[in-house]
Amino acid sequence: MSQIRKKRREAFLLGNEAVVEGALAAGCSFYAGYPITPSTEIMETMAKRLPQVVDGVFLQMEDEIASMGAVIGASLAGRKAMTATSGPGFSLMQEQIGYAAMTETPLVLVDVMRGGASTGLPTSPGQGDVQQARWGAHGDHPIIVLSASDVPECLEMTVVAFNFAEKYRTPVILLLDEITAHTREKIGLPEPGDFEIFSRLVPTMPPEWYKPYEETLRGVPPMPPVGTGYRFHVTGLSHDPLGFPTARPEEVRAMVERQFRKIDRFFHDIQLVEHVNTDDAEVLVIAYGCVARSARLAVRQAREAGVRAGLLILRTLYPFPRVHAEKLMRNCRLVVVPELNVGQISREVKRVNEGYTAVRTINRIDGQIITPSQILKEIA
Repeated sequence: MSQIRKKRREAFLLGNEAVVEGALAAGCSFYAGYPITPSTEIMETMAKRLPQVVDGVFLQMEDEIASMGAVIGASLAGRKAMTATSGPGFSLMQEQIGYAAMTETPLVLVDVMRGGASTGLPTSPGQGDVQQARWGAHGDHPIIVLSASDVPECLEMTVVAFNFAEKYRTPVILLLDEITAHTREKIGLPEPGDFEIFSRLVPTMPPEWYKPYEETLRGVPPMPPVGTGYRFHVTGLSHDPLGFPTARPEEVRAMVERQFRKIDRFFHDIQLVEHVNTDDAEVLVIAYGCVARSARLAVRQAREAGVRAGLLILRTLYPFPRVHAEKLMRNCRLVVVPELNVGQISREVKRVNEGYTAVRTINRIDGQIITPSQILKEIA
């Protein structure tokens, strides 16, 4: 991914605008949404850019629930589809996220996190939606949650989000925060061929043989656009390999286990992290989003002061990249986890740490950023 930062055309973009560039580079041709701060620039930019794309469709919906419904329908019709929201809008979308997970409908949802619960601090940063992104929708189902810490990553991780959604036939949530979304930086715009773009598998067997939810070698059944001759029954009820409702225990169990298995067996592909000076680190900082930028400077200053500090930046939040964090924590004397919440990823860190290494948290919930000096103070 780093090579894209050297490319030809350049632009001075907000993180939210870079998300749109990433979506278009990934082949997104449908967007439905409802404006809400601090994600609104994604919708506004999509309204301008998407009609310029061949067969591009932009819809402003009456609310966030309808937005998710439209995106699910567009994806079933064969489109690469996306929506974006913030705060209360993310809460409204939870039931539809569960429906998309149950029906294995690929889509991308960008949630730009802001401060506080309810309407909270709509123009201030927060990272309080992390656990909701994983557990907000009811029932057992896997989900992929990604994060970006700067404007180039907003573009890159949006492409990754579409690729994962299509490859694993699942909804993917990309979490930004207000600082990352509203920071303006110069970035290189992608040219065709810069990114590997993945599109969903479509059936090659005769329509009468097709089963939309059957087990396959990869665990991900092919998915044709509706209306192309393949019988494709879609329901949020527990269903059999043909998609029809079932309450037979063996069929229900097989369906749920396959949905988890298609993600679990590809952790090595899905769990993305960036290592910064972690090879010899005795103090490890684990961060994501805008906090990772402060952490990067803090680690550099700690190194200059003689402290062997390292940084693990989480680009995948869920499934939590345990294999990466656990290995580093075993070789450290201290782990520092700064977050703009009361401790949502630090709980995952403590869970996989199992008390082996001391874990120190830095939490800020007042709508202000965590500064490099705050992190440096805990490292030293």
